[in-house]
Amino acid sequence: MTSTVRGTSAHTIIGEPEVVEDAGRARDAALTAAEIVADPAWSRLKLAAEAVRPLQVHDGSIVETRYHAEAARQVAVIVDALEHFAPSIPHDEEYLRACARDFRAWAEGGFGVPDFYDSLDAFRPAAARRDGTAHLVVFPMYTQNGSNDRLVEAVVCEVIWPDFVAALEAGEYGNALYLGLRFADFTPGYDTNSAVLFPESVAVTPRVPAGAPVGASAQLPTFTWGAIFADREAARYRRVVRAAAEITKLDLPDDALELLDDQELAERTFVMWDMIHDRTHMRGDLPFDPFMIKQRMPFFLYSLEELRCDLTAFREAVALWRAEETDDVTRQHARLVQYAVIFDRIFRFAITGTRVRNYDAIGGQLLFAWMHQKGVLHWTDTQLAIDWEGVPDVVVALSDAINELYWASIDRPKAVHWLKAYELVSSTLTPHPASDWARGLSNEVLAGPLKGYTDLVMDDEFPLSMFYEALSKKMTTVIESTAGITGTSAA
Repeated sequence: MTSTVRGTSAHTIIGEPEVVEDAGRARDAALTAAEIVADPAWSRLKLAAEAVRPLQVHDGSIVETRYHAEAARQVAVIVDALEHFAPSIPHDEEYLRACARDFRAWAEGGFGVPDFYDSLDAFRPAAARRDGTAHLVVFPMYTQNGSNDRLVEAVVCEVIWPDFVAALEAGEYGNALYLGLRFADFTPGYDTNSAVLFPESVAVTPRVPAGAPVGASAQLPTFTWGAIFADREAARYRRVVRAAAEITKLDLPDDALELLDDQELAERTFVMWDMIHDRTHMRGDLPFDPFMIKQRMPFFLYSLEELRCDLTAFREAVALWRAEETDDVTRQHARLVQYAVIFDRIFRFAITGTRVRNYDAIGGQLLFAWMHQKGVLHWTDTQLAIDWEGVPDVVVALSDAINELYWASIDRPKAVHWLKAYELVSSTLTPHPASDWARGLSNEVLAGPLKGYTDLVMDDEFPLSMFYEALSKKMTTVIESTAGITGTSAA
């Protein structure tokens, strides 16, 4: 790992061979996540970060000069803690020391918009993925599904990287940037629904790379990782699906029940799902920039992209589950990924959040309706039943339909792709009765700029069905209770 090599070279050890060997062993014995949290320096760092946060404004700066003295005192505590931990977390030492320098520079510069370019560039957690490896992460950042403000956040976590996932990633499912994590402790930005840690969220100022030719444009650091807190995903899945199965009187298969009873099993299952999902955004017959989230388009397009990635994970899990050469551990998790994709989509995604352009909800609603209309999901006598033998092929058929849409749209104008995508969704989900899209956009809109298309999409273009309206009323409290949940708190 490059950062470890550079960090070690900055602390050259001189002495007898035995001394050098002992020191090397000591440096390799990195703290565990539990040991980091138990260290009083973590409590001091966390409290200092929480003290700085209320002083910051939206962009992360501290505008009020009357707060600067207090902010400087708290930043000094953070810096001391980072330097305290750096030698004891050798795989992150370069990052932790760079982070301390960035905090000092922020304070010395008068607490303007923070620029943590150097520390973000030094943080390379995916370079050496080992199960149980601990990380202490501190950045001014926003937390998706948490805060849109770039406040100081601190989190202690550990890597979830079981052998079977490592083998899959080293083979046909390569994803060098993906990282599965488990929470140990965190600041308030993560006491929310946020289950991701992305470099894009960190406060940095683009700069011209060293050695770049004269006139080169400023750039962000190269992003080398993207992390998902699988323990939070697994914990809220277990709570939500258990409640939904009870409410709908769904008789779950024994292995699906095992997924609800075993947090660690669920975590490993979500790591497998997330790894395949994440890599899918960049793979396939794509008619658009894979970073489509940066584009303005009707929200149901985001629904199809996220569902495409989830259903790719589902179909690959089916293939692994059915393959004779698949080992027993991978086969077990491949079956569990199928349950996880279906139940998380139809029980949690469909009814979580508001009805304002909720693209994840549309994906869940679409999967439920597709399975119902294809005859493998039944809501009869107020009881839900699923024909598991037919489910894999039916769900893969929905994946095929989305893939066909994408493939055909390589040769289509963007506007036509949007219309065909709406046609696919509305062939299964019923649009709002007042929808302009359902009635057909006027020639004036069709001939005009794409903004006119987007402006006419209703906030709730595909309202909840009567089934989901009833389920939502009974599930709201359960879903809300999962904010801030972790694998430990769910136990």
